[in-house]
Amino acid sequence: MATTFGEIVEKQQVADEAYAKVQELRNQYGPPAAAAQTEQQTDTYETALRAWRDLDREVRGAITDFAKEQGLVRQEVEDRVRAEANGE
Repeated sequence: MATTFGEIVEKQQVADEAYAKVQELRNQYGPPAAAAQTEQQTDTYETALRAWRDLDREVRGAITDFAKEQGLVRQEVEDRVRAEANGE
């Protein structure tokens, strides 16, 4: 079943939230390579980072598929998705 534009926007919003969590952890713990982190902090950061990367990869794939199915330019679809996800 094809993914709708609205579903892609929702996926982008979830990916954006996951990225915000990664940034929050980075600010809280410090840069992973530069700061001494506990094993739990390292695991938490790496888990959040992997989750964001997986979500971002899923969004990019959905955008590509949608653009192909609709005969649209991929970058234009991505721009529309990002704008809609940010409430613009």
